[in-house]
Amino acid sequence: MQFRRFAALLATGLAALCWTPAGLAEPAVASSPVPELRPGSDIVTATNSPDPELAFPAWIEQFRARALAEGIRADVYDAAMRGISFQSKVVLRDRTQAEFTKQIWDYLDTAVSDLRVKNGRAALAANGDLLSEIEARYGVEAEVVAAIWGLETAFGTFKGDTPIVAAMASLAYDGRRADFFEEQLIAALEIIQSGDTDADQMVGSWAGAMGHTQFMPGSYLAHAVDFTGDGRRDIWGDDPADALASTAAYLRHHGWTKGQPWGIEVVLPEGFDFSETSERVKKPASYWNERGVRDTAGNPLPDNGPTSVLLPAGHRGAAFVIYDNFHVIEKYNTADAYVIGVGHLSDRIAGADALRAGWPREDRALSFDEKQEMQRRLLAAGFDPDGVDGIIGPDTIAAVKAYQSSVGMVPDGYASLEILKRLR
Repeated sequence: MQFRRFAALLATGLAALCWTPAGLAEPAVASSPVPELRPGSDIVTATNSPDPELAFPAWIEQFRARALAEGIRADVYDAAMRGISFQSKVVLRDRTQAEFTKQIWDYLDTAVSDLRVKNGRAALAANGDLLSEIEARYGVEAEVVAAIWGLETAFGTFKGDTPIVAAMASLAYDGRRADFFEEQLIAALEIIQSGDTDADQMVGSWAGAMGHTQFMPGSYLAHAVDFTGDGRRDIWGDDPADALASTAAYLRHHGWTKGQPWGIEVVLPEGFDFSETSERVKKPASYWNERGVRDTAGNPLPDNGPTSVLLPAGHRGAAFVIYDNFHVIEKYNTADAYVIGVGHLSDRIAGADALRAGWPREDRALSFDEKQEMQRRLLAAGFDPDGVDGIIGPDTIAAVKAYQSSVGMVPDGYASLEILKRLR
């Protein structure tokens, strides 16, 4: 988690959902930009070596000095690295990750399926005392912690079985994101040195996310807790207590407010000013109430702090008023689809109904090349998306809104195929 909004989606865990034998979905890791190598690096990498299988042991030996300088004991390094081999399949997956092409409704169909809701309620019932204790200590609702557990590993049924040290070393050696994976490798070694686990037990996803709620090694060091009091922060074992408590601790650290909604599905009144639909527009609930925004039952919005109106699929899809807790979940994973998935799944686990609004299901997702083309055409038409990177972030959404207004369309910022065709 945490290295993985569409602004960061090419480095997130939302690229695809792979079905597990249990019938639930395992988050996969999406593709990310290729970074430049660090200037002056004297460490052998797969980028500059013709044969990684042969050069990898030399890299392991060279990296040893870096690890020891970072405080890793020689015996810990040597034991953790003994016998590891270059993980070519891990590197291949990192290099060939499929771009994100799911529309939000396709993602939510799986993320908040009836089966996942049913399993979530069962997990909540089976771990009720534990989750209640965690909620009391950290001030994060049990359903929210359960929802993250459900989306990350299908409630612990698929935590991954890739050796983390070997995977992090292989990805660091490969050089695409050397700085990041070198840091994660050092963090993994620090975890082993602390005695929380050993190299054999430290397994997870091929990209380094570990345990019931998928912490990257660096995030583990910063936020994992020993909730059981046994002297170890064990997020890998059958007992999910430390992992679930660590997730709650992480959310609390980033400002979770107990009792505040993450968001509320709303109905927008006729004549609503869609130029105000942006996370950059923050207003008190009273502002939206005065303009006729209501929840799906027709009630005014609760006053729980600053709010924004979010339209993840434009004015023809579901509309949400989002609160600060929405942005706290973003710290776990920055994609809007993930945040809405966690929030809505937590609501469903607590007994809420499914979303009422429909989606523009006839729309297909834009490819990465089409997103870049849209940005180029917006720029050429005088609407600056602040870069041509294939990422539909706030600046591109603002540019789309300005273009829509200029041609008499509803300015909802939805970067659809229709917009691209009009720009063409």
